[in-house]
Amino acid sequence: MSKDAAALVEGAKEWASLYGDFANGEEGAVLTAPLRLRGAWDANDADAFADLFVENGSMLVGDEQLTDKDGIRDYMSKAFAGGFKGSKLSEKPLEVKLLNDSVAVAIMEGGIVKAGDAEVPAGHAVRSVYVVAKRDGDWHIVSHQTSPIGG
Repeated sequence: MSKDAAALVEGAKEWASLYGDFANGEEGAVLTAPLRLRGAWDANDADAFADLFVENGSMLVGDEQLTDKDGIRDYMSKAFAGGFKGSKLSEKPLEVKLLNDSVAVAIMEGGIVKAGDAEVPAGHAVRSVYVVAKRDGDWHIVSHQTSPIGG
């Protein structure tokens, strides 16, 4: 196997591991939305990040409730140019609940890995809740919020 092919295989294995216990079926499909969000974050791409939300999607950031794609895009653009520049998102799925054929909730745990760090700093872990909806055959984020785990 060539070096490029081996790197592709390793990359695919790494991304497949991000689905945890939910790699197959509709639960795995639900997780494509949070995992694409992670990919957009890791690329520090505010446009791709915001485009994963439905038009009136919301994201709770600290005490600020962002209520549409443009607000999310603007906030993340500033964040990726500032304190989150070069950061990565680390989350593992804990639970996926299908509420019906087109709405689900995904609960993840992890946090932000700042540029130059290898992991989420101690005491900064969060639990993330994603409400996702299937639109035109693809899962999109309706709402995203995080809460600190412990003190």
